[in-house]
Amino acid sequence: MKATGIVRRIDDLGRVVIPKEIRRTQRIREGDPLEIFTTGDGEVIFKKYSPIGELADFAAQYVEVLQKALGHTALVCDRDSVIAAAGAARRECAEKRVSIPLEKIMDARKPFLHPGEGAERVFPCEGASRHIHIACPIIAAGDVAGAVLLLTDDKTATPTAEEQKAIWIAAAFLAKQMEE
Repeated sequence: MKATGIVRRIDDLGRVVIPKEIRRTQRIREGDPLEIFTTGDGEVIFKKYSPIGELADFAAQYVEVLQKALGHTALVCDRDSVIAAAGAARRECAEKRVSIPLEKIMDARKPFLHPGEGAERVFPCEGASRHIHIACPIIAAGDVAGAVLLLTDDKTATPTAEEQKAIWIAAAFLAKQMEE
């Protein structure tokens, strides 16, 4: 655990303010759920809660099936990081923080399709060699929880109808799992 040197007092309602610098670096936004842990040493730990993180094992199996069926690197991410990856770019993407352009894709709440030749490539995370071929946000209970993605290294490729349908189904299925 890393000390920040920041001290805050609890108010009369039991609230404490998380400093802006920490919220910004940890990507904590207004309304984000936080899990609260305690240790035997009297420490209280706040951790961003990822509802899709609870499905990490299931998501890992799902991306393996997608990768085998469609031949592209497949990812599932929550709002902050890649939680499951399968395929050639697995090692360079797994557990990495999502890129700002990918955050914007999720915020748009609609599927993203790479338009093909000449278009600017969007990468899922820093250090990724493959760009986003197709991405579909996972929307559960009205909130964006993450996204399902296929990656490619082909700058000219455009997503097929089969790939679009498979990714849409994956996102809808994971959203349904989260709601139950």
